[in-house]
Amino acid sequence: MDMYGDKDSEMSNQQKAAILFITLGPEYSAMLFKHMNDEEIEKLTLEIANQKQISPEQKRAVISEFYQMAMAKTYLSSGGLEYAQNVLEKALGAEKASAIISRLTTSLQVRPFDFLHKTDPSQLLNFIQNEHPQTIALIMAYLDPDQAATILSSLPQERQAEVAKRIAIMDRTSPDVLREVERVLERKLSALVTQDFTDAGGVKAIVEVLNRVDRTTEKGIVDALEVDNPELTDEIKKLMFVFEDIVMIDDRSLQMVLREVDAKDLSLALKATNADVQDKVFKNMSKRAGDMLREEIEFMGPVKIRDVEEAQQRIVGVIRRLEEKGEIVISRGKGEEMIV
Repeated sequence: MDMYGDKDSEMSNQQKAAILFITLGPEYSAMLFKHMNDEEIEKLTLEIANQKQISPEQKRAVISEFYQMAMAKTYLSSGGLEYAQNVLEKALGAEKASAIISRLTTSLQVRPFDFLHKTDPSQLLNFIQNEHPQTIALIMAYLDPDQAATILSSLPQERQAEVAKRIAIMDRTSPDVLREVERVLERKLSALVTQDFTDAGGVKAIVEVLNRVDRTTEKGIVDALEVDNPELTDEIKKLMFVFEDIVMIDDRSLQMVLREVDAKDLSLALKATNADVQDKVFKNMSKRAGDMLREEIEFMGPVKIRDVEEAQQRIVGVIRRLEEKGEIVISRGKGEEMIV
């Protein structure tokens, strides 16, 4: 028998939260409100105001569910997903435990390989480098782009393009496959209880990674992919932005970028780039600033290619940051305008 009653069995989480707050009373509810943002408080307050009659059964059911979710979260934090599910199964039975864990993992957005997100990339590399390229690609698709970029750069050169290709063409992965890979890699985590297919990988995922690796690695992977799969490579290139693509930025946006860029990085970045890029930059500087920059580049002397590439990457980072904030707009997808 449903504790909420037939009519109320479909209560939303918002309604349950309102009943919980009403049941706890004003003192404890006020303490909980301190941990919520204004929008959440407004929505919940409206829901509380709309509550008319609440039966004792509803109150008991909501308190019970809240307690079970809180304990499940404690078990999850203490020993991982497998531990939490085992404890709950012993206490509540397999069906109830699965339902609670399912709701909890959804609300916490627990993702496959979540335990790897806090792992040092160098340790992670040692952990996965001997795995099959498809396994490495699957893991990297669920990592943060910075972590994945570090790993991709450190893989043997002959494996880099293979792994990159597998990430790019990855579509949706069955929960059964994720379960098996997780079991092999980390026994602390058990199978995901949700049966929804999870999205990871794809062209955007590999672009996020390639945008963070060094230029030598990036070029090697893109060149190798171009031979193996020209259509896929073209799709990747359309989403990528490299230092030479500065020529695609409108003058106003580039002026905003130059105000954010370190002067030393700019002189290093222009030391080994083509005339079109240099002309574009100088055009968007005052004559005095341009003369000083030319003088700095002229008297800089020999520089390491790695230093130039790192300076260019930092400037590209500024451009991407401004684009993400919506302060500048970059035209993409016009291959004839790109200088690679």
